[in-house]
Amino acid sequence: MPKYVLTIIYLSLLAGQLALVSSSEQGFYQQSPALLMLLAVSTYAVAALLSQLTQLAETRPSYAAVTKVLVPSLFAFMLLLTWQSIVVGFAVSAVLLPAPSDIFYSLTNNLPMFWADFKQTYLKAVLAGYFLGCSAGFIVAQVAVKSRFLRAGLVPLGNFMSAIPIVGIAPIMVMWFGFDWQSKAAVIVVMTFFPMFINTLAGLQSTDAIHNDLMHTYAANKSQIFLKSQLPQALPFIFNALKLNSTLALIGAIVAEFFGTPIVGMGFRISTEVGRMNMDMVWATIVVAAIAGSLSYGALALLERSLLFWHPAFRGSHKR
Repeated sequence: MPKYVLTIIYLSLLAGQLALVSSSEQGFYQQSPALLMLLAVSTYAVAALLSQLTQLAETRPSYAAVTKVLVPSLFAFMLLLTWQSIVVGFAVSAVLLPAPSDIFYSLTNNLPMFWADFKQTYLKAVLAGYFLGCSAGFIVAQVAVKSRFLRAGLVPLGNFMSAIPIVGIAPIMVMWFGFDWQSKAAVIVVMTFFPMFINTLAGLQSTDAIHNDLMHTYAANKSQIFLKSQLPQALPFIFNALKLNSTLALIGAIVAEFFGTPIVGMGFRISTEVGRMNMDMVWATIVVAAIAGSLSYGALALLERSLLFWHPAFRGSHKR
């Protein structure tokens, strides 16, 4: 059978499952268990489509960019469709697990409130704490690489601080800096300082001795050695810390808001709506946080790729 015919059949099965879920009442799987076969077959159809797309990318490199987007999009669509089918088909309580359609409805109908939460948590606390923590870690690492005493003191302290849970730091920072975004930024500074410090220190210490000798041969001063030799070789380590801290900062801000915040913020929204049993609002807030964290990580990954095009880890990907 030609591949395009199989593709049409697979897409038809997927459309049939989507139509079934959209038009059926709650608990339709309980009334007609045989309909589960359509879900199983449509899942197989998506797996076959993903296999076809993967083979297409391997045989025709010109389609690689398109398939790179289609494969995760189709996988995510099937995951959401399966989630919607199970919740609606078995009439699962919204308290246990809301349907994706309910989460989307809550998100789109409360956009002003979610925007206010996003501004409070991300644009104020996360960005401020992330910038201060990463900048401080970077600066202190530059000093510590020249001081054995400072390294011996700060590296064990970093290991100690990384073992302290957020729930232990957040209440203290709330008492010190108040209930507004400043206390959440302080939590983020504590969480992001040491990952940046440790990674930057490791990167600066990894400088090749041959490069150092070459810079001395050219009679380069300290700032030239740092900018043209040490910093470029430390950038992979620095970007590892930046990407790690982008997720840590958001997690730290949300958890810190559980211990005191004005009546706005993602953490406040989650804790409040859980108490009201509005789990669709809780999941909608999680979606907002996940999108913000993913965009932050993706932006840093793109920046890393553009600045480290010369690095062996990215050189091959540019050729492809």
